[in-house]
Amino acid sequence: MRKLFTALIVIPVGLLFVVFAVANRHFVTVSFDPFNSRDPSAAIAMPLFAVIILVAILGVLAGGIATWLRQGYWRRAARLHEADARQARAELADLRASTTPHPTHDSGYLALPPQGTGYGAAGRDKHGATL
Repeated sequence: MRKLFTALIVIPVGLLFVVFAVANRHFVTVSFDPFNSRDPSAAIAMPLFAVIILVAILGVLAGGIATWLRQGYWRRAARLHEADARQARAELADLRASTTPHPTHDSGYLALPPQGTGYGAAGRDKHGATL
């Protein structure tokens, strides 16, 4: 499955990046000075493909952070529900343990033979033959 994903998605996308980089390799000046566009005090000259890919990466990171922050409510709710379910399971186990009679030697109960050793009770098949 991983090789199929690599062959169908990653390799063509990688080729598109290479073609894009070759087609847009001329340098552009990226200015961080909004007041002086002719002679900016803070500017970087870099290839156009690097600017576009860098902006795309920053956009993906910003979107991921925004999504993570928006889902905080649901993660908190899931933690609370998980804690409630864990507590309910513990209470159910305690209730089952308290309602199940435990055989003791003094109570008159007889110990049951071990189960799960064959088809029916005590290791016998459906016709009563011992396995």
